[in-house]
Amino acid sequence: MSGHRQLPLDFEHRPSLTGENFLVAESNREAVVWLDRWPDWPTPALVIYGPAGCGKTHLAQVFLARSGGRKFSILDLSADQPRDLIEDVPACVVEDAERFLEAGLESALLHLYNALKEAGGQMLLTSRHPPSRWPAHLADLRSRLNTATAVRIGPPDDALMQAVVVKLFADRQLKVDQKVVTFMLARMERSFEAARELVASIDEAALKERRRITVHLVREVLEARETTEGTDEPS
Repeated sequence: MSGHRQLPLDFEHRPSLTGENFLVAESNREAVVWLDRWPDWPTPALVIYGPAGCGKTHLAQVFLARSGGRKFSILDLSADQPRDLIEDVPACVVEDAERFLEAGLESALLHLYNALKEAGGQMLLTSRHPPSRWPAHLADLRSRLNTATAVRIGPPDDALMQAVVVKLFADRQLKVDQKVVTFMLARMERSFEAARELVASIDEAALKERRRITVHLVREVLEARETTEGTDEPS
């Protein structure tokens, strides 16, 4: 069920300690460099921002595995005192930080920042937008966010998406032709999550129908997914 050759991956691989490798490319290299510098950050907080599907969550997982830190949810900050949350925690992750502000947790986020700074810890925050666009109204919190190091991750380019697609197939012990990957890239959503879902669907179809992974099979899978998505849309 394999193709004729496997495409080369000319990207640096970083183990995430979660069973996956993170591919380092120009779009995310600066963010990776900053994570590599931990805990030698100039400020207690690092903000990584960028469009959906650019790899922010995966980088946050890499950071948690490396730092031994903890991810905090809106429920965590709503229910517990920040000082209790950071006990014996060297670092923390707050994903989609804007949602915490929209949930009325500005004071809690400010106290978390202050508690971590006092304890010598750090926090990684992720968002689609830079901190200057977050709905922060507390002057003290705005001041801290404005001084935080903020790094943008760009959307994955063609080379990175190709490497991701090939790696996703390789993780399933599948080899694919260049023409299959080229066909996919021209028609799929440009995000890592979309790539994972599409590769899984293609693998499932190939196994179920006992077929090789070809352009024809990929076209059928894409058409079936479009039909399903169209059916799921509200009337």
